[in-house]
Amino acid sequence: MIRISVLFLAFAFFSCGSNDKSKENAQENTSGVTALTDEQLLDAVQKQTFKYFWDYAEPNSGLARERYHPDGNYPENDSNIVTTGGSGFGLMALVSGMSQGYITKEQGVERLNKIADFLGKADRFHGAWSHWIDGNTGKVKPFGTKDNGGDLVETSFLVAGMITVREYLKDGSEKEKAVAQKFDALWKGVDWQWYTNNKNVLYWHWSPNYAWQMNFPLQGYNECLITYVMAASSPTHTIDAKAYHEGWARSGGIVSSKTKYNIPLILKHNGAEEFGGPLFWAHYSYVGLDPNQLTDKYANYWDLNVNQTKINYQFCVQNPNKNAGYGPDYWGLTASYSRNPDGSIGYNAHMPSNDQGVISPTAAISSIVYTPKESMALIRNLYDNHKDETWGDAGFYDALSLGNKWAAKRYLAIDQGPEVVMIENYRTGLLWKLFMNAPEVKQGLTKLGFKSGKYGI
Repeated sequence: MIRISVLFLAFAFFSCGSNDKSKENAQENTSGVTALTDEQLLDAVQKQTFKYFWDYAEPNSGLARERYHPDGNYPENDSNIVTTGGSGFGLMALVSGMSQGYITKEQGVERLNKIADFLGKADRFHGAWSHWIDGNTGKVKPFGTKDNGGDLVETSFLVAGMITVREYLKDGSEKEKAVAQKFDALWKGVDWQWYTNNKNVLYWHWSPNYAWQMNFPLQGYNECLITYVMAASSPTHTIDAKAYHEGWARSGGIVSSKTKYNIPLILKHNGAEEFGGPLFWAHYSYVGLDPNQLTDKYANYWDLNVNQTKINYQFCVQNPNKNAGYGPDYWGLTASYSRNPDGSIGYNAHMPSNDQGVISPTAAISSIVYTPKESMALIRNLYDNHKDETWGDAGFYDALSLGNKWAAKRYLAIDQGPEVVMIENYRTGLLWKLFMNAPEVKQGLTKLGFKSGKYGI
């Protein structure tokens, strides 16, 4: 699989969990079959997708596999490879699963303890974990020749999950407190300052063999905002605010005055300044970071994400490439598995400027906090009308091209995770509340100049 942001350089550079009240509230569809209410349908999707991180987790580590192929057809030695960033989403999914009762709290704590112990022994590079880890050994699994060391962005997704777990367990039983303390110690071991390479910017990678040769500074808008928030929040290895303002925000150059479909983009999306990037940019940083009422001198982050999602939606509705099926109930472009021209399965960063006729269910589902009506339309269309071809062991399959009668009957952690977490945030706000109320997060956001009326920042 190709790293998503490197793709951008190339471009521009079922178990149904129904409630007792279901029979009272159920609606009848036109065929006379009892349909699920929206709430029941959301619960069904959340519960089934949660299985990715529970039933289909990598067995030795308890972490999230990079991918799950129900047919068992994996690339060589790939079924035990775990993903650091996807496991961060998985930690939040486990909190959601305990809260919703998909698993007991005791079961969840046992799994979390196992995960903490594994990560404590896994390879680290100045405190950061690698993109991929061998679930059997804890050793780095190179993502590429020079990408065989610390991956700061993936680590930041993992650390956001750790903080969420800590906040959920810190006032519990003695065992829960002990697990919370393990995750607290792990995240405080990341040396964010090292990853500035003595400059006012964070760098994505460092390798013990190739040092800084990957040379990927985190500048301009993409999925990496959370990396700066975590680095500023660290009580042990924090960064100067200049790295955020001069590096990430490019001394104000990150701001955009462009609009699409009369919708302001607000920030310049790297390599995608006309329509905005793939929709995971509105998800990964915001599974814990609550964009409601969140502002700094560059953006209102709620407006930013709602607008990106609406532009993506409008593109699919207008459907300039005449892709079969695109419309108000079949939309959503983001990075995922993809359909190659010969019908085989590949990978691509789908977005309006790179429309391959492939819809990724995670795009609309994980956007439910921004576009609830439009997201529910996609969910209901797939579930009610296309369940046989789109629904499997861990929820909706990763990528679809209904016009070609094609689906990638596979799953990726980085796509399933945001679905579980954002549905939880839409239903209860739980993961946002836990993360945003962590004292270090509030301090980090304040340091970078963020404000949030919702959380008193």
